[in-house]
Amino acid sequence: MTAVLAESVARALCDDWAEQAEASSPSTARRPAGTDTPLRELSHWAATLRPQAVPCRVLKLAASQVLSQIASIRAGLQHPLGRKLVAAFGHPMQRDPRQAAGVFAALGSWLNLDDTAYAGHLSNSTVAVPLAFAYARRLDGLSLLTSVVVANECAARITASATLGPLRGQSAVHTHLAGAVAGRLHADRASASLYENAFGLAFAMPNWPLMRAFLASDARLFNTFTPVRTAMDACDAAYAGLRGAPDIMEHSDGFLARFATVPLPQAVAKGLGRRWHTDTLSFKMHPGGPGIDAAVDCAQEIHRELGPLRPQDVAEVVVEASLYTLFAGQRAAAYVTGPGSPLGALVLDVPYPVATTLLTGEFSVDDFSSPAVDDLDRWALAKRIRLEHDTEMTRELFLSDAPFGEAVREAGELAVPWLRGFGGDELVDLVGAVRADDRDFSSSTKATGARVTVRLTDGRTISRTRLIPIGAAGPETRHSHADLVREKFLSVGGPHEVADTVDRLHRMRPSAVRRWIETAFLD
Repeated sequence: MTAVLAESVARALCDDWAEQAEASSPSTARRPAGTDTPLRELSHWAATLRPQAVPCRVLKLAASQVLSQIASIRAGLQHPLGRKLVAAFGHPMQRDPRQAAGVFAALGSWLNLDDTAYAGHLSNSTVAVPLAFAYARRLDGLSLLTSVVVANECAARITASATLGPLRGQSAVHTHLAGAVAGRLHADRASASLYENAFGLAFAMPNWPLMRAFLASDARLFNTFTPVRTAMDACDAAYAGLRGAPDIMEHSDGFLARFATVPLPQAVAKGLGRRWHTDTLSFKMHPGGPGIDAAVDCAQEIHRELGPLRPQDVAEVVVEASLYTLFAGQRAAAYVTGPGSPLGALVLDVPYPVATTLLTGEFSVDDFSSPAVDDLDRWALAKRIRLEHDTEMTRELFLSDAPFGEAVREAGELAVPWLRGFGGDELVDLVGAVRADDRDFSSSTKATGARVTVRLTDGRTISRTRLIPIGAAGPETRHSHADLVREKFLSVGGPHEVADTVDRLHRMRPSAVRRWIETAFLD
């Protein structure tokens, strides 16, 4: 396809999405900013948002996000631990959407194949819950996508308000209290007061995971299941007339006082309808933790050049990365000892996926189960891999919007103690003086880079560097996210019928949406 033709097709699709949104519903009411608590402003915005207020690029990202998370759920279903979860709580395609939402959430999260944004691992609730309720409530495709966007925006903003705190990434499970409440209530076309009360009730007793259980046991399966279940109960309670505290976010005895080192209550309602956190989506192309993506991308390039390796061919492998990658890897390293290592820790490890990719040329969910995970060659090579800090990559990480950069800018000088606790005075000096700006996220980036250098026993050295991983927020992903997630979906055995029609999801009627979801999970 020529560049001119590609641009013409993209423009036509954009017009089609915009026309469909315009035809679907009336305009969105607006409430003056600053007149209420942040949670009340967010609730009013979420309750009144209609599809024509969402830019077509954002709806397209949401469609890719749905397909990408369905791929993650399918991967979870195929793993032995996923089958045990289904034995305990039922298949996600079950009658009760509240129970189905929790199973969808759990299956899509624990292999770290779920998508992220600024801020949070959103899709485990912001896609899982709208999927369950779109199926049960017989929503059309555009309503499903709008529910996903609303859930993204609510969950991302609330997560952003506590990003400079002790919990981050998948351990920040409060993300899913917000995503699940918003995803369900928008599917229900609920009122602003229902949002406000359900949010307030859900955040009355927010979840705090214990890292020992997170890394050393199968409890990782519950890191999204539990908050989604809590959110479903909060919605039921709000429907029954129970009330939540509208100032639960910013109050001195509220959520941010406990969950944020540097509270950012202003992030909850900042730029509603103007800056879209959905623009910051990063699509996860490899299973595993926050540091493995760019390293695996580099290892794939090296494998393509060198061909299959043997452990004895390699003198050493050096992976240079940001402090973020080193932090996650160090937390997991004590638990990763070879075959039989707990999966909760293994998905955060860097040496094992890099070794696997250098030997085999790829890294997939199958590499987290037997017989692959028992391969002694992989573990022999993993022992020759060491991590080093690259200060420039850390600098680029904090210049990005996700996962921390925008929060640090929003906090300004108040971020210094958090930065010092994360990386010492060196990090404070490296980041320098920053301040909030009025960016709208349409040019968002997530630079979680890596450099992989392989030194062979015959004296040769080969090195590859990638600053923005394949699928992470950036110009490449904005251009090709539809193709990337299609590849991801097909790689886990997803039906072509689903992948080939996701670009028409916004035009599907309720019966077609139900068939599409059934085809995605019941093949």
